[in-house]
Amino acid sequence: MILLDGKAASAALRGELRPRAEEFLKRYGRRMTLAVVLVGDDPASKIYVENKRRACEEVGIRSLNYFLPAETSEGEVCSLLDTLAEDSRVHGILLQLPLPAPLEAERILAHIPTEKDVDGFSAENIGNLIQRLPCLAPCTPSGIMELLKRNGICVRGKRAVVVGRSNIVGRPMAALLLNADATVTVCHSKTVNLREECVRADLLIAAVGKARLIGADMVKEGAVVVDVGMNRVNGKLCGDVDFEAVREKASYLTPVPGGVGPMTIAMLMKNTCDAAERSVRNELFRKIQPISARI
Repeated sequence: MILLDGKAASAALRGELRPRAEEFLKRYGRRMTLAVVLVGDDPASKIYVENKRRACEEVGIRSLNYFLPAETSEGEVCSLLDTLAEDSRVHGILLQLPLPAPLEAERILAHIPTEKDVDGFSAENIGNLIQRLPCLAPCTPSGIMELLKRNGICVRGKRAVVVGRSNIVGRPMAALLLNADATVTVCHSKTVNLREECVRADLLIAAVGKARLIGADMVKEGAVVVDVGMNRVNGKLCGDVDFEAVREKASYLTPVPGGVGPMTIAMLMKNTCDAAERSVRNELFRKIQPISARI
Protein backbone atom coordinates (compact mmCIF):
# COMPACT_ATOMS: atom_id res chain seq x y z
CA MET A 1 0.00 0.00 0.00
CA ILE A 2 1.25 3.47 -0.93
CA LEU A 3 0.28 6.34 1.32
CA LEU A 4 -1.30 9.32 -0.45
CA ASP A 5 0.57 12.01 1.45
CA GLY A 6 -1.51 15.18 1.40
CA LYS A 7 1.04 17.11 3.44
CA ALA A 8 3.79 16.60 0.86
CA ALA A 9 1.53 17.28 -2.12
CA SER A 10 0.06 20.42 -0.56
CA ALA A 11 3.52 21.73 0.32
CA ALA A 12 4.60 21.25 -3.28
CA LEU A 13 1.51 23.05 -4.57
CA ARG A 14 1.94 25.97 -2.18
CA GLY A 15 5.54 26.25 -3.37
CA GLU A 16 4.29 26.51 -6.96
CA LEU A 17 1.76 29.20 -6.04
CA ARG A 18 4.21 31.50 -4.28
CA PRO A 19 5.89 32.74 -7.52
CA ARG A 20 2.42 33.57 -8.88
CA ALA A 21 1.66 35.68 -5.80
CA GLU A 22 5.05 37.39 -6.02
CA GLU A 23 4.59 38.15 -9.73
CA PHE A 24 1.13 39.58 -9.04
CA LEU A 25 2.56 41.94 -6.42
CA LYS A 26 5.42 42.98 -8.68
CA ARG A 27 3.17 43.60 -11.69
CA TYR A 28 0.15 45.24 -10.05
CA GLY A 29 1.58 46.72 -6.86
CA ARG A 30 -0.90 44.95 -4.58
CA ARG A 31 -1.11 41.55 -3.02
CA MET A 32 -3.57 38.79 -3.74
CA THR A 33 -6.08 39.00 -0.90
CA LEU A 34 -8.34 36.47 0.82
CA ALA A 35 -10.98 37.56 3.33
CA VAL A 36 -12.18 34.95 5.82
CA VAL A 37 -15.29 35.53 7.93
CA LEU A 38 -15.83 33.44 11.07
CA VAL A 39 -19.06 33.75 13.04
CA GLY A 40 -19.06 32.27 16.55
CA ASP A 41 -16.37 30.46 18.50
CA ASP A 42 -16.48 26.89 17.19
CA PRO A 43 -13.05 25.41 18.19
CA ALA A 44 -12.62 23.39 14.98
CA SER A 45 -13.48 26.40 12.83
CA LYS A 46 -10.92 28.50 14.69
CA ILE A 47 -8.24 25.92 13.92
CA TYR A 48 -9.23 25.83 10.24
CA VAL A 49 -9.10 29.63 9.99
CA GLU A 50 -5.66 29.72 11.61
CA ASN A 51 -4.40 27.03 9.21
CA LYS A 52 -5.69 29.08 6.29
CA ARG A 53 -3.95 32.18 7.63
CA ARG A 54 -0.66 30.30 7.84
CA ALA A 55 -1.07 28.96 4.31
CA CYS A 56 -1.73 32.49 3.03
CA GLU A 57 1.43 33.72 4.75
CA GLU A 58 3.47 30.92 3.18
CA VAL A 59 2.16 31.56 -0.34
CA GLY A 60 2.33 35.36 -0.07
CA ILE A 61 -1.41 36.05 -0.03
CA ARG A 62 -2.73 38.82 2.22
CA SER A 63 -5.14 37.34 4.76
CA LEU A 64 -7.99 39.42 6.21
CA ASN A 65 -9.77 37.67 9.09
CA TYR A 66 -13.10 38.88 10.46
CA PHE A 67 -14.22 37.34 13.75
CA LEU A 68 -17.88 37.97 14.58
CA PRO A 69 -19.68 36.94 17.79
CA ALA A 70 -22.19 34.09 17.64
CA GLU A 71 -25.09 36.48 18.24
CA THR A 72 -24.31 38.49 15.07
CA SER A 73 -27.47 38.93 13.01
CA GLU A 74 -27.91 37.70 9.46
CA GLY A 75 -28.15 41.28 8.26
CA GLU A 76 -24.81 42.18 9.85
CA VAL A 77 -23.03 39.19 8.29
CA CYS A 78 -24.55 39.96 4.88
CA SER A 79 -23.57 43.62 5.19
CA LEU A 80 -19.94 42.66 5.79
CA LEU A 81 -19.98 40.26 2.83
CA ASP A 82 -21.49 42.98 0.62
CA THR A 83 -18.71 45.36 1.64
CA LEU A 84 -16.05 42.78 0.83
CA ALA A 85 -17.77 41.99 -2.46
CA GLU A 86 -17.51 45.66 -3.50
CA ASP A 87 -13.87 45.98 -2.45
CA SER A 88 -11.68 45.54 -5.53
CA ARG A 89 -8.67 44.88 -3.28
CA VAL A 90 -10.30 41.64 -2.04
CA HIS A 91 -10.05 38.77 -4.53
CA GLY A 92 -11.50 35.89 -2.53
CA ILE A 93 -14.13 35.65 0.21
CA LEU A 94 -14.66 32.65 2.44
CA LEU A 95 -17.44 32.27 4.99
CA GLN A 96 -16.34 29.61 7.46
CA LEU A 97 -18.98 26.92 7.97
CA PRO A 98 -20.88 25.76 9.95
CA LEU A 99 -22.69 28.91 11.07
CA PRO A 100 -24.26 29.14 14.52
CA ALA A 101 -28.05 28.84 14.69
CA PRO A 102 -30.29 30.44 13.58
CA LEU A 103 -28.15 31.75 10.70
CA GLU A 104 -28.93 30.10 7.34
CA ALA A 105 -25.78 29.44 5.31
CA GLU A 106 -27.42 29.18 1.89
CA ARG A 107 -29.03 32.61 2.07
CA ILE A 108 -25.90 34.28 3.44
CA LEU A 109 -23.52 32.60 0.97
CA ALA A 110 -25.53 34.16 -1.86
CA HIS A 111 -23.94 37.50 -0.91
CA ILE A 112 -20.52 36.25 -2.06
CA PRO A 113 -20.11 37.02 -5.79
CA THR A 114 -19.24 34.06 -7.98
CA GLU A 115 -15.90 35.53 -9.03
CA LYS A 116 -14.84 35.80 -5.36
CA ASP A 117 -16.37 32.49 -4.26
CA VAL A 118 -13.07 30.71 -3.59
CA ASP A 119 -14.89 27.92 -1.73
CA GLY A 120 -16.62 27.10 -5.03
CA PHE A 121 -20.07 26.76 -3.49
CA SER A 122 -22.09 29.23 -5.57
CA ALA A 123 -24.80 27.92 -7.89
CA GLU A 124 -22.98 29.45 -10.86
CA ASN A 125 -19.64 27.84 -10.01
CA ILE A 126 -21.30 24.46 -9.48
CA GLY A 127 -23.30 24.86 -12.69
CA ASN A 128 -20.14 25.71 -14.65
CA LEU A 129 -18.39 22.69 -13.11
CA ILE A 130 -21.14 20.36 -14.26
CA GLN A 131 -21.08 21.89 -17.73
CA ARG A 132 -17.28 21.64 -17.87
CA LEU A 133 -16.90 25.41 -18.08
CA PRO A 134 -14.21 27.48 -16.29
CA CYS A 135 -15.05 27.81 -12.60
CA LEU A 136 -13.74 27.92 -9.06
CA ALA A 137 -14.33 24.31 -8.01
CA PRO A 138 -14.98 23.27 -4.38
CA CYS A 139 -11.66 22.86 -2.60
CA THR A 140 -11.95 19.39 -1.08
CA PRO A 141 -12.96 17.47 -4.23
CA SER A 142 -10.57 19.44 -6.43
CA GLY A 143 -7.86 18.79 -3.85
CA ILE A 144 -8.55 15.06 -4.15
CA MET A 145 -8.19 15.26 -7.94
CA GLU A 146 -4.89 17.12 -7.51
CA LEU A 147 -3.63 14.53 -5.02
CA LEU A 148 -4.48 11.68 -7.42
CA LYS A 149 -2.80 13.49 -10.30
CA ARG A 150 0.39 14.15 -8.36
CA ASN A 151 0.61 10.46 -7.52
CA GLY A 152 0.21 9.41 -11.14
CA ILE A 153 -3.28 7.97 -10.66
CA CYS A 154 -5.39 8.31 -13.80
CA VAL A 155 -9.15 7.94 -13.30
CA ARG A 156 -10.08 7.74 -16.99
CA GLY A 157 -12.16 4.64 -17.62
CA LYS A 158 -12.02 3.62 -13.94
CA ARG A 159 -15.08 2.73 -11.87
CA ALA A 160 -15.32 5.36 -9.13
CA VAL A 161 -17.68 5.14 -6.16
CA VAL A 162 -18.34 8.21 -4.03
CA VAL A 163 -19.95 7.48 -0.66
CA GLY A 164 -21.77 10.66 0.36
CA ARG A 165 -23.79 13.20 -1.61
CA SER A 166 -23.21 16.50 0.19
CA ASN A 167 -23.06 19.74 -1.79
CA ILE A 168 -19.60 20.38 -0.37
CA VAL A 169 -17.90 17.08 -1.30
CA GLY A 170 -19.98 14.25 -2.74
CA ARG A 171 -21.85 15.95 -5.57
CA PRO A 172 -18.97 18.10 -6.90
CA MET A 173 -16.63 15.12 -6.46
CA ALA A 174 -18.85 13.08 -8.76
CA ALA A 175 -18.86 15.90 -11.32
CA LEU A 176 -15.07 16.23 -11.31
CA LEU A 177 -14.64 12.48 -11.74
CA LEU A 178 -17.17 12.41 -14.55
CA ASN A 179 -15.37 15.31 -16.25
CA ALA A 180 -12.17 13.23 -15.99
CA ASP A 181 -13.88 10.32 -17.80
CA ALA A 182 -14.43 8.02 -14.83
CA THR A 183 -17.59 5.91 -14.55
CA VAL A 184 -19.19 7.26 -11.39
CA THR A 185 -21.60 5.86 -8.81
CA VAL A 186 -22.79 8.01 -5.89
CA CYS A 187 -23.93 6.17 -2.76
CA HIS A 188 -25.87 7.62 0.17
CA SER A 189 -28.05 6.74 3.14
CA LYS A 190 -30.77 5.24 0.92
CA THR A 191 -28.39 3.08 -1.15
CA VAL A 192 -29.36 -0.61 -1.12
CA ASN A 193 -26.44 -2.89 -0.22
CA LEU A 194 -23.64 -0.32 0.13
CA ARG A 195 -21.00 -3.03 0.40
CA GLU A 196 -21.76 -4.42 -3.08
CA GLU A 197 -21.45 -0.98 -4.61
CA CYS A 198 -18.18 -0.17 -2.83
CA VAL A 199 -16.45 -3.46 -3.52
CA ARG A 200 -16.77 -2.86 -7.29
CA ALA A 201 -14.81 0.40 -7.12
CA ASP A 202 -11.37 0.93 -8.62
CA LEU A 203 -11.45 4.27 -6.82
CA LEU A 204 -13.42 4.57 -3.58
CA ILE A 205 -14.02 7.96 -1.95
CA ALA A 206 -15.62 8.03 1.51
CA ALA A 207 -17.19 11.33 2.58
CA VAL A 208 -20.03 10.71 5.03
CA GLY A 209 -18.68 11.59 8.47
CA LYS A 210 -19.17 8.15 10.03
CA ALA A 211 -16.14 6.77 11.80
CA ARG A 212 -14.63 3.66 10.18
CA LEU A 213 -17.73 2.99 8.08
CA ILE A 214 -15.65 1.48 5.28
CA GLY A 215 -14.10 -1.82 6.31
CA ALA A 216 -11.86 -4.24 4.46
CA ASP A 217 -14.85 -6.26 3.25
CA MET A 218 -16.08 -3.20 1.32
CA VAL A 219 -12.84 -2.62 -0.59
CA LYS A 220 -11.76 -4.26 -3.83
CA GLU A 221 -8.25 -5.73 -3.85
CA GLY A 222 -5.89 -3.08 -5.22
CA ALA A 223 -8.41 -0.22 -5.09
CA VAL A 224 -7.41 3.40 -4.53
CA VAL A 225 -9.14 4.60 -1.35
CA VAL A 226 -9.58 8.26 -0.42
CA ASP A 227 -10.85 9.07 3.08
CA VAL A 228 -12.49 12.50 3.45
CA GLY A 229 -13.91 11.80 6.92
CA MET A 230 -12.73 13.62 10.01
CA ASN A 231 -14.22 12.07 13.13
CA ARG A 232 -13.19 12.09 16.76
CA VAL A 233 -13.43 8.79 18.66
CA ASN A 234 -12.21 8.58 22.26
CA GLY A 235 -10.37 11.85 21.77
CA LYS A 236 -8.54 10.69 18.65
CA LEU A 237 -9.09 11.64 15.01
CA CYS A 238 -10.10 8.96 12.55
CA GLY A 239 -11.66 8.84 9.12
CA ASP A 240 -14.62 7.16 7.48
CA VAL A 241 -12.28 4.29 6.53
CA ASP A 242 -10.93 1.65 8.91
CA PHE A 243 -7.34 2.49 8.04
CA GLU A 244 -5.57 -0.51 9.61
CA ALA A 245 -7.95 -3.02 8.05
CA VAL A 246 -8.15 -1.42 4.60
CA ARG A 247 -4.42 -0.86 4.20
CA GLU A 248 -4.02 -4.60 3.62
CA LYS A 249 -6.17 -4.42 0.46
CA ALA A 250 -5.78 -0.91 -0.98
CA SER A 251 -3.06 0.00 -3.47
CA TYR A 252 -3.21 3.65 -2.37
CA LEU A 253 -4.78 5.08 0.79
CA THR A 254 -5.03 8.53 2.38
CA PRO A 255 -4.23 8.92 6.10
CA VAL A 256 -6.39 10.86 8.56
CA PRO A 257 -5.13 13.38 9.40
CA GLY A 258 -2.56 14.34 6.75
CA GLY A 259 -4.38 13.23 3.62
CA VAL A 260 -7.25 15.23 2.15
CA GLY A 261 -7.24 18.04 4.74
CA PRO A 262 -3.98 19.74 3.67
CA MET A 263 -5.04 19.53 0.02
CA THR A 264 -8.28 21.37 0.79
CA ILE A 265 -6.37 24.37 2.14
CA ALA A 266 -3.84 24.26 -0.71
CA MET A 267 -6.65 24.34 -3.28
CA LEU A 268 -8.17 27.31 -1.46
CA MET A 269 -4.87 29.09 -2.04
CA LYS A 270 -4.96 28.08 -5.72
CA ASN A 271 -8.53 29.31 -6.11
CA THR A 272 -7.52 32.64 -4.55
CA CYS A 273 -4.63 32.96 -7.00
CA ASP A 274 -6.92 32.10 -9.91
CA ALA A 275 -9.56 34.59 -8.73
CA ALA A 276 -6.99 37.38 -8.33
CA GLU A 277 -5.47 36.85 -11.76
CA ARG A 278 -8.90 36.64 -13.34
CA SER A 279 -9.97 39.87 -11.65
CA VAL A 280 -7.13 41.89 -13.20
CA ARG A 281 -7.78 40.35 -16.63
CA ASN A 282 -11.41 41.40 -16.32
CA GLU A 283 -10.34 44.91 -15.28
CA LEU A 284 -8.14 45.21 -18.36
CA PHE A 285 -10.93 43.89 -20.57
CA ARG A 286 -13.36 46.49 -19.24
CA LYS A 287 -10.84 49.25 -19.95
CA ILE A 288 -10.22 47.99 -23.49
CA GLN A 289 -13.91 47.67 -24.40
CA PRO A 290 -14.68 51.43 -24.61
CA ILE A 291 -11.55 51.94 -26.74
CA SER A 292 -12.60 49.14 -29.10
CA ALA A 293 -16.05 50.64 -29.43
CA ARG A 294 -14.55 53.94 -30.70
CA ILE A 295 -12.39 52.29 -33.35
